[in-house]
Amino acid sequence: MTPILEAKNVSKSYGVYQALKDVSLKFFEGETVSIVGPNGAGKTTFVNVLTGLLKPTEGDVDFLGKSIAGVGPVKLSEYGMARAFQLVHIFPLMTVQETIISAVISQAGSQYNFWSSALAQKRLVDKAYEVAKIFNLDKKMSSQASYLSQGEKKLLDIASAFALDPKVILLDEPTSGISTADKRGIMDTLMEAAKISGIKTILLVEHDMELVAEYSTRIVALAEGKLLADLPPKDFFANAELEAQIIGKRVSHA
Repeated sequence: MTPILEAKNVSKSYGVYQALKDVSLKFFEGETVSIVGPNGAGKTTFVNVLTGLLKPTEGDVDFLGKSIAGVGPVKLSEYGMARAFQLVHIFPLMTVQETIISAVISQAGSQYNFWSSALAQKRLVDKAYEVAKIFNLDKKMSSQASYLSQGEKKLLDIASAFALDPKVILLDEPTSGISTADKRGIMDTLMEAAKISGIKTILLVEHDMELVAEYSTRIVALAEGKLLADLPPKDFFANAELEAQIIGKRVSHA
């Protein structure tokens, strides 16, 4: 099977500090892959390299057979990959409709004449409504983002990434800042949205290991910039020492 995304012997250094050390991974259609590791493991650097924000010092990243090393988020979205960040990146005075439309326009490459023409174009409004409905935001199209709950703001930010019609999406801590009671609701919405939107592969950076266990098809663990494990959830959580390295649990050898 041909991978949809592949990291090939990727290393990344910042001066004398090596954040990634010869990491090779393949990602395939139909997978939800969680990337986990303790603080300083190299997760952020790795996903920044995977999503074209950073160019690796050594190695390459291929997406659909094309090198995307360091191409940047705009070009990457044109190729078919999008990223939703840990921190919400929305403009508080824009409405839900305007926020999603701005993402659609950026993907279409028609940034010019935004305010004079975009809202008047029925296809853009229809597209925004279609995306908003997937995330249960369709009844708040005219609401300013600042009036949304934290969970709704998070969904709006992710909806903007989905509006780019990506084949692969990377979700960076999608439940951060969300109450424990709402986390599964957010994740269920994201998984269903991915199915409806035709997203082929999900990459997930998440600290909540219960969510990782429940929603992943594979778990990739990094430690000190190196690939520590690449396992199905059942095998990952069956390895107490491996789990301890990632989340700091003490392992009893009694």
